[in-house]
Amino acid sequence: MSAALVALLAAAVVMGATAAVSRRVDRVAVVDVAWGLAFVAIALALAVLWPDAHSWLLAALVVGWGGRLAWHIGRRSRGHGEDPRYEKMLGGPGWSAGAGRVLTKVFLTQAVVAFLISAPLQVAAAYDVRWWPLVWVGVVVWAVGVFFEVVGDAQLEAYKAKPRESRPKILDTGLWGWTRHPNYFGDACVWWGLWIAGALALGWLPGLLTVWAPAAMTYFVRNVTGAKLLERTMSQREGWDAYAARVPLFVPRPPRG
Repeated sequence: MSAALVALLAAAVVMGATAAVSRRVDRVAVVDVAWGLAFVAIALALAVLWPDAHSWLLAALVVGWGGRLAWHIGRRSRGHGEDPRYEKMLGGPGWSAGAGRVLTKVFLTQAVVAFLISAPLQVAAAYDVRWWPLVWVGVVVWAVGVFFEVVGDAQLEAYKAKPRESRPKILDTGLWGWTRHPNYFGDACVWWGLWIAGALALGWLPGLLTVWAPAAMTYFVRNVTGAKLLERTMSQREGWDAYAARVPLFVPRPPRG
């Protein structure tokens, strides 16, 4: 069995199980919890079937990132209704748009995307490491990404926990003074780190053949499903224009003024 087929089956199992849960609770947004878990399943399946130190190291990195992300999203969304993004995409709340539409537009799509983005992990299962120093460079980049995600999320939670009347209109301190979206920047770093440690460390050819995976992830979290999508509503807040002029959209830089 090829690594690609294993990855596809692992993603399909996770998204299929999540679709069953989603149908039972009539809430499509539970798929967000399964996003990180799909990668966890892929990485663990690859490590079990092609066991070596490299595969298990990558699996540990993915489990650390994906498990934390699933826990964070699940805790944050508990008690909330349907996500407006999915209502807009499907033309109604929950499964009212029809099972076929929900399955194909949400669960099948996310399973396929998870399979594609995991290409560096799949390649790593099939070949031996050529440059171990690059593996550790990738681990450092991954760690930077996790730092931005974890600390950014914690700072945002602390900000939201304050009474509205006593907190600033916009969070512009901590990592949020360096980039307007530290969590999305962190997500991109995680996948660049996994690409360096998982594919580039195998050689230039595996690296070049899979570089589209972290590039695609970065493009989507910055321009499509992440930062710019969120800014459509965030930009309506008082003081946003001054904040946006001072703090970069994505790649961090030291605060100005």
